[in-house]
Amino acid sequence: MRVYLDTSVFHRPFDDQSQAKIFLETQAIILIFQAIESRQIELIISEVLEYEISRNPKPEQTLFVLTYFQFATHHQTLTLGIRDRAKKLQERGVKELDALHIACAEAANCNYMLTCDKRLINRCTSLTISVLNPVNFILELGNEG
Repeated sequence: MRVYLDTSVFHRPFDDQSQAKIFLETQAIILIFQAIESRQIELIISEVLEYEISRNPKPEQTLFVLTYFQFATHHQTLTLGIRDRAKKLQERGVKELDALHIACAEAANCNYMLTCDKRLINRCTSLTISVLNPVNFILELGNEG
């Protein structure tokens, strides 16, 4: 199973854990990280993800994310086709970087793209790739297993 995590997923463990939603998402993300480490899930990364992570002003967060990048089984480079697909997604109301993330995940034949952005999830219900919140992903995995 190929999974693409957007920047919000990698950064969620550093957010204020006193909010129930954030705490639950973090717990789901920890389970996802464990599945990546044990190779039960294939982590897919991209140039877009690297770019966005590199802009984080907090070095400890960047180091944490880069640690997980080592587990990636595929690195999706930007292509003209990905840029064209991202433009079509933007026409549907998806923000530029989010559109590039989705287009990269699609190009890499991911089964899932995970995000903590509810608005993005709502805009992606008609795509062939499943765009889910980490909690819903874990619940879906539990139903399959």
